[in-house]
Amino acid sequence: MRTIKISVFFLALSIFGFSQENLTYQKPSAEILQLADFQRTPSVSMDSKKDWMLFSYRPTYKSLEDLNQEEMKLAGLRVNPVTNISSTVTYINNLKIRKFNEKQETQVIGLPQNPKISNISWSPDEKKVAFTHTTEKGVELWILDVESRTAKKLTSDNLNANLGSPYVWFRNSQDLLIRKLPANRPALLNDKKNLPNGPIVSNAEGKVSQNRTYQDLLKNPMDEANFETLTKSELGKINISGAETPFKSADIYTGIQFSPDGNYLMVTTIKRPFSYIVPLSRFPMVTDILDSKGNIVKTVNDVPLNEIMPKGFSSVRTGKRNMSWRADKPASLYFVEALDGGDQSKKENYRDEVFTWDAPFTETPKSLMKTKQRFAGIQFGNEENAIAYDSWYDTRSQKTYFLNPKTGESKEIADRNSQDVYADPGNFQTDKNEFGQYVISIKNGKAHLIGDGFTKDGQFPFIDEFDFKTFQTKRLYTSKTPNVKEDIIDIIDANKGTVLVTQQSKNQYPNYFVRNIKNNKAEAVTQFANPFASISTIHKEVIKYKRNDGVELKGTLYLPANYDFKKKPKLPLLVWAYPEEFKDKATAGQNTANPNEFTFPSYGSFIYWVTKGYAVLDDASFPIIGEGTTEPNDTFIPQLVANGKAAIDAVDQLGYIDRNRVAVGGHSYGAFMTANLLTHSDDFACGIARSGAYNRTLTPFGFQSEQRNYWDVPEIYNGMSPFMNANKMKKPILLVHGEADNNPGTFTLQTERYFQALKNLGAPARMVILPKEAHGYVAKENILHLLWEQDQFLEKCLKK
Repeated sequence: MRTIKISVFFLALSIFGFSQENLTYQKPSAEILQLADFQRTPSVSMDSKKDWMLFSYRPTYKSLEDLNQEEMKLAGLRVNPVTNISSTVTYINNLKIRKFNEKQETQVIGLPQNPKISNISWSPDEKKVAFTHTTEKGVELWILDVESRTAKKLTSDNLNANLGSPYVWFRNSQDLLIRKLPANRPALLNDKKNLPNGPIVSNAEGKVSQNRTYQDLLKNPMDEANFETLTKSELGKINISGAETPFKSADIYTGIQFSPDGNYLMVTTIKRPFSYIVPLSRFPMVTDILDSKGNIVKTVNDVPLNEIMPKGFSSVRTGKRNMSWRADKPASLYFVEALDGGDQSKKENYRDEVFTWDAPFTETPKSLMKTKQRFAGIQFGNEENAIAYDSWYDTRSQKTYFLNPKTGESKEIADRNSQDVYADPGNFQTDKNEFGQYVISIKNGKAHLIGDGFTKDGQFPFIDEFDFKTFQTKRLYTSKTPNVKEDIIDIIDANKGTVLVTQQSKNQYPNYFVRNIKNNKAEAVTQFANPFASISTIHKEVIKYKRNDGVELKGTLYLPANYDFKKKPKLPLLVWAYPEEFKDKATAGQNTANPNEFTFPSYGSFIYWVTKGYAVLDDASFPIIGEGTTEPNDTFIPQLVANGKAAIDAVDQLGYIDRNRVAVGGHSYGAFMTANLLTHSDDFACGIARSGAYNRTLTPFGFQSEQRNYWDVPEIYNGMSPFMNANKMKKPILLVHGEADNNPGTFTLQTERYFQALKNLGAPARMVILPKEAHGYVAKENILHLLWEQDQFLEKCLKK
């Protein structure tokens, strides 16, 4: 592979060296490299009956060559125009399979050479698995026969996966609906060959809206034409034997969903006019119901271009939304319409109305229920039992309702703070019904809830029995495995008491087990080895402490192996965190850390550095609280500083650290946090900020959980912006950003402009731009170099 230079800029300081460097890729020290360069274990997919297990293998990292592909960025998409699939997809390179009760998986026979597998989907009867393989020219469809464990190619590489999976299973498990490249597809336009016919003109029509700073938007008529070319597909029907017939002419098909009985097909297409200020999810769309032969039965929705949105996270667009098939009936739709015009600022007794609409859609839709807050979903069980939810962001309220879909009777059965994890009732156990749809499993009027089980005393996952007549719960099982974190995945057989769980500890890699909750015995299903044995003896504990205003905080503390707890040598401390917004102190102080969680080092934390003699406080609590009518960001800076000081005080009081040698780090909003801490606090010696936004005037219509715009509260936006306070920065900071960041608001320009301000103001800063990377980093070369950069920076700033 050719040598690629990484963009690195250094501000002159005695400890930093020259003002600019041209580096080739570097690797971190041996201790870190040993942990970073590991073999990823496979992910596991199972059929609903737990008869088969499919193991999917992929490389630990992508390569820079993987990122160095052709790419077009249009309307929020990033696609490869040659292969016609997302340029960000992470491919699987091998498949293995085994029966659930077997001990060893076997290699799937007949896979393509150098597999690039994605879009895996079990057939409705779960006897086959479909997947795509991407060649140098395009996307193919393949079929795996589960029983014979053999795969075969079904189509040539002419599928269109630019808008997601290019196929859908028919209900009969014998046919698939595929999205193909149109036969007469026009060539893509090139700005070097196609000069514009005029300027780009946009109008503002005097309507107030609240649109965030989206990335990768359309910019001109050429982008519009290329977007249409890349997203248009013909629909075809293909049998698992390979026989293919046309189904529907070319259009921009963005949603394809069969009715539960398989007799109808709901198809959504994107229409013009396109937009230059919002992504494709807000373009005009038409939803049609087709019969099994592709004929239009009914147009059920027509959504116009949505460029105007009311302010607030509980505001929505007008018209029919959340349209989907009911899982409990053969062919019935449900959808929601706002009763307040979609504007949360309007006062209404009911915010939304839910409707149901039976095939063949000749009658008027029927009202199913009205919700007091914004509709948040329905879980169907059977014809007479369902659970509905609504929520309201400003209060964090989440209400739960019993709903009888047959009569429309509804009853509120719970109202809790959505951030109150201690009161989380869990999720309903689901099973496939006669239509192959997942519904709440109800037997004799009772169902089961599976919960994470967070409490003030620790985590104890549970299974509850829920009575649909009394709406009461009865605890059936509580996991209390000593020194082990157990997560309940599924109930295999409620009568026998067998459940599927995963178990892990700080040095035991997560594996699947079958537990019998009646006799409390557990039998291993998988035996994945620990790839991080070199840190199996490090010290790990969850520490709890308080902020100066009494808010309960926590963090996971790591100390080097063989740390001398008698002499307690003073170590440098690394704090990794991410701020979270809350509406009250009680929920902000709840503990979701588990000391028995497996220690999984990754570039997303500082854990690697425990091998280099550092103490690490990972996932430290940084709550930002706004109670009552106040917003969290009204006091963002003082709360941030108080969180940082409390974390350092807590570890210092244990006697482990030199509080003069403490670094802070974070990614995205954590980078924003880091820059603010170094600006407004004297508690940290240096910091590492990755892929952050530092100038909030560049995100003027809200950011993170801030709903107000810049002109509502300019003092908040300016006061929170490290860029606006760059003249106060005196601490060394390492700024890292992906060259192709695709996250709303965190444009790479944010880091570049912040670095320029720091450099010109005389602050000690270093900027590293990682080639080809988006908001999260994936290429091995970039990740290893990032670890080297961080290691060099920390050694220079913190080690004596």
